[in-house]
Amino acid sequence: MPYKRFLGYEKGEDGLPKIVESEAEIVRMIYRMFMEGKTSSAIAKHLADSSIPSPGGKKKWQVATVNSILTNEKYKGDALLQKSFTVDFLSKKTKENEGEVPQYYVQNSHPAIIDPYEFDAVQVELERRKKLGRPAACQSPLSTKLVCGDCGGFFGSKVWGSNTKYQRVIWRCNEKYKRETKCNTPHITEEDVKQKFIEAFNSILGYREELIANCRLAQETLCNCSDIDFELDELHREIEVVAELSRKAIYENAHTAFNQDEWHERNNGYLGRHRKALERVTELERVKRDRQTQSLMLDGFIQSLKACKNVLEDFDDRLWMAAIDKVAVQSDGRLVFIFKDSRQVTI
Repeated sequence: MPYKRFLGYEKGEDGLPKIVESEAEIVRMIYRMFMEGKTSSAIAKHLADSSIPSPGGKKKWQVATVNSILTNEKYKGDALLQKSFTVDFLSKKTKENEGEVPQYYVQNSHPAIIDPYEFDAVQVELERRKKLGRPAACQSPLSTKLVCGDCGGFFGSKVWGSNTKYQRVIWRCNEKYKRETKCNTPHITEEDVKQKFIEAFNSILGYREELIANCRLAQETLCNCSDIDFELDELHREIEVVAELSRKAIYENAHTAFNQDEWHERNNGYLGRHRKALERVTELERVKRDRQTQSLMLDGFIQSLKACKNVLEDFDDRLWMAAIDKVAVQSDGRLVFIFKDSRQVTI
């Protein structure tokens, strides 16, 4: 580890990473704020405003630094080795590993600052926000979770009675007045949503074991990537073969007289096979990433069910993020809570 610029760890007497508790608290705060709905930019601003120095000792935090902390597997006690490698041992030039050399993933290599399930939940939330197709200005756990039952658009927070003693924050469909026919869904308050979430979550606790079993079954069937891995191996072999055939064709054409039209036709055939295989690899890797994300979502839901031994009495941000996919607000005021396992509960 680059300890001088790595927040939360120092080199121990045995040469292994040792937790620096004062710095670890900052890391935990970053993860907690993210799961409470804050964006990386909002977290960076909060850290700077709180006079907390960055890992490099600077007053200003970069968004990239926050994202790096949120995605670094070392914080859950694991280590991905050879993320980069030395290209030239004389100049010490290094390069990001894009498959040129093997990588090795070591689990439980050192003490964890972040619980593995919380780390995985953050990765799922990062992927979810990324799929929104735009930066999510999340300042609340409700952001990008509430959707309009009429138009499907997101609910956003609005301030009523600004600068008066009657000021309050409500949530309303962002598209309500942007269409010819306005949405009929009513506005709601954060307190209403939180209270109804407690009701919805408690209503499924009686089916805890059944839900966990169904989630495990979904992970084994819907999230299984063995078929994708098999096809990816075949495609990578095809890419290697075609690349070698193309190299040989180029070498032969440079040293032997060929009919150039025939040679171009043959080589274009190799290039076409190569391009087709790469396109299929990209498509399969996307599907695999989606399945892995779904599996992580289900894992988080399972852990939230296991962790809640008794009836839920107070709203919990992290439980909300782990359990809820979205909440559809209906025109009659009903809220349809859609959990990560696709189960729906109407309150």
